[in-house]
Amino acid sequence: MSRIFWCKKCLNMSTRPRIEFNEDQICNACQWSEEKKTLNWSDRKKELIEIINKYKKSNGQYDCIVPVSGGKDSSYVSYKLKNEYGINPLTITVKPGIVFDIGEENLTNFISSGYDNITIRPNLKVLKQVDKIGFIEFGRPMLGWQTIIQAFIPKIAKNFNIQMIFYGENGEIEYGGSTKNKNVPYGSFEFVKNILLSDTYNRIINSGIDNNDLEMYKFDEDIIFGKSKVLSLYWSYFEPWDSYRNFKIAEKYCGLTSKKSQEGSTYNDYSQNDTSLYDLHTYLMYLKFGFGRASQDAGIDIRRGAISRKEAIELVVKYDGIFPEIYLEGYLKYYDLTKEEFDNIIDKWVNKDLFFKKDGVWVPKFKVGNDFQIG
Repeated sequence: MSRIFWCKKCLNMSTRPRIEFNEDQICNACQWSEEKKTLNWSDRKKELIEIINKYKKSNGQYDCIVPVSGGKDSSYVSYKLKNEYGINPLTITVKPGIVFDIGEENLTNFISSGYDNITIRPNLKVLKQVDKIGFIEFGRPMLGWQTIIQAFIPKIAKNFNIQMIFYGENGEIEYGGSTKNKNVPYGSFEFVKNILLSDTYNRIINSGIDNNDLEMYKFDEDIIFGKSKVLSLYWSYFEPWDSYRNFKIAEKYCGLTSKKSQEGSTYNDYSQNDTSLYDLHTYLMYLKFGFGRASQDAGIDIRRGAISRKEAIELVVKYDGIFPEIYLEGYLKYYDLTKEEFDNIIDKWVNKDLFFKKDGVWVPKFKVGNDFQIG
């Protein structure tokens, strides 16, 4: 028998990969949320300034890269770097295989607010192939896009002789995962390749897709092992991470707009508005692990004091298991699948310890927030 349980402060589940809990059943994301209140953020700001001064260019060239979508977090980081720290960021966007109109609008508004941007539109034929491999074999419907973000942007930095890449938050630390590097500003390309992408990376490289078409998906080994100096930096190390604050700043200064209506599996209308593939990604996450997008958003809102755990449970029960039916035809076209093939793939990834099928719908065996036994 195995015990499934939830954090006593938020709604992180014990099924979340790499998450840890203390003896009071508080997850490490909530522990970190409290620990942040005790940190000397002034010292961390000084550390940021030292890093910037070390690698900042003096000739007007780009000082750093910020991967952006036009969403709240990347807009906020870009805004802070340019307007508070006076450095010249090159922003880079990798377009997913399916895009929302609001995502295009937000990116245009962001660029128009004063930023240079390179927008990469990967070979769509290849991207569809890689995403299909990810969906069928790993339950990761955005695998191609996720890999390009991690593998190709550092190579652009190397080619431009840019030594700093600023990402937003370290999700492992902020949301529950490995906290090994919580007091280190740098990310690890090796961790991304070998842990976060793990077997998926080798599957892409050995997929049979023409090697010439995989350049965007390949990591540069010199970058991974530090022979080429490209630093991955998490903004959340240098100041307390607050996604709602990021939204308000991006809305005010970068033209960010929210969805006009809520159609997905959460109550939040200002996050992840770039692609419908993210809705499929979080639906599969729900079926594999028992928590979905609403659980993630609710955890963030609990930790920032916006809602109670009781309110969060109500929202999670209402939204977490919603399948994004409105986007189904787009998914079938994108992956070139029949409805039956698509449903069979979904069913393959369901954790049968957590769900059972009733009238063609996957229903949770658990009640959110109530610990239970499986096996």
